[in-house]
Amino acid sequence: QVQLVESGGGLVEAGGSLRLSCAASTLIRSFNAMAWYRQAPGAQRELVAKITSVGSTNYADSVKGRFTISRDNVKNTVYLQMNNLKPEDTAVYYCNAYLLGYINARDYWGQGTQVTVSS
Repeated sequence: QVQLVESGGGLVEAGGSLRLSCAASTLIRSFNAMAWYRQAPGAQRELVAKITSVGSTNYADSVKGRFTISRDNVKNTVYLQMNNLKPEDTAVYYCNAYLLGYINARDYWGQGTQVTVSS
């Protein structure tokens, strides 16, 4: 059973920075990809950033140049560095782990951490 635990959320003023952490209960190198999603009230969950097992990254257009996803394979932790935060970044941020198994794919999710950006 895979567990993902997010931390680092909080309240920050516009233009500020936060770093989110996602600690995994197993080796993150075993996953095909790790990602951060976010969901604002009344909105659908959206992909923010993704990093594959070989290190390639993808970002939502709205966060390119401001957010950076990274990983530490020794600590089994994925990070999301968020700079120049905007009020529209306010959401619950979720850590995601994707695993392509022998016969199917699996998604694992953390409980989420709240990020609130004031204007």
